[in-house]
Amino acid sequence: MAERQFMLERAHPDLSLRRQCSLLSLNRSGIYYRPVEVDPEDLFLMHLIDEEYTKLPFYGSRRMKAQLCGLGYPVGRERVQRLMRLMGLEAIFPGPNTSRRAQEHKIYPYLLRGVEITRPNQVWSTDITYIRLAGGFLYLVAVIDWFSRYVLSWQLSNSLDTSFCVEALGEAFQFGKPDIFNSDQGTQFTSEDFTGRLLGEAVAISMDSKGRALDNIFVERLWRSVKYEEVYLNDYRTVAEARNGLGRYFEFYNGERYHQSLSYRRPCEVYFGQN
Repeated sequence: MAERQFMLERAHPDLSLRRQCSLLSLNRSGIYYRPVEVDPEDLFLMHLIDEEYTKLPFYGSRRMKAQLCGLGYPVGRERVQRLMRLMGLEAIFPGPNTSRRAQEHKIYPYLLRGVEITRPNQVWSTDITYIRLAGGFLYLVAVIDWFSRYVLSWQLSNSLDTSFCVEALGEAFQFGKPDIFNSDQGTQFTSEDFTGRLLGEAVAISMDSKGRALDNIFVERLWRSVKYEEVYLNDYRTVAEARNGLGRYFEFYNGERYHQSLSYRRPCEVYFGQN
């Protein structure tokens, strides 16, 4: 993988890696072959924070510090804050769901309060989560259809940039387009690259209200399933293992996993059966 990145950079130095991958039909995030590497002690704490946050997503840095201390890992609040920022985590109550908003970006109102979700492609949603590796970590973004819980697309990245979110959105559009697209107020989703793609497709943009723990509840449930049913069971060592494992899991999640909330049907049945 390292050789592939080197060859692309040397072959066409005037073209971005993203453009070269597009021309060659390569997955851009596959070029970023190295996970984020941090101090081993910080990494241990981040993995622990990830597990606790998955159980307790309403915990901010104060409660997370108390939680870690209660588990026998004394740590200061400033360190917890720094690590949670690095992980892209904030409490879903009373703050925004994930990454921080950029003050210069336009924030759109939340459009889904009181709206009955009755069909596929009525509402799509997205979010970012932390994926642990043995020696580092990655970020995972996914786009999900609210009605069917079908995962339309997903991407991995080693940075909280905008491009891997835009790529996931583009892949999701291969299935169609929603009436409404919901996200948090993170900089990735408020960026002109992301919102411009939605507006270009005449999709109404909805963003979670501050202090609303349930605005993006379907993606929060997806992350719990991904973590407990796949990530925590397999302890990925490399990016390739993470990509392969998550790929298999999302195929299972969409095509084989029966959901109680769907009257024990599979997401693929609901999405394609009523689409």
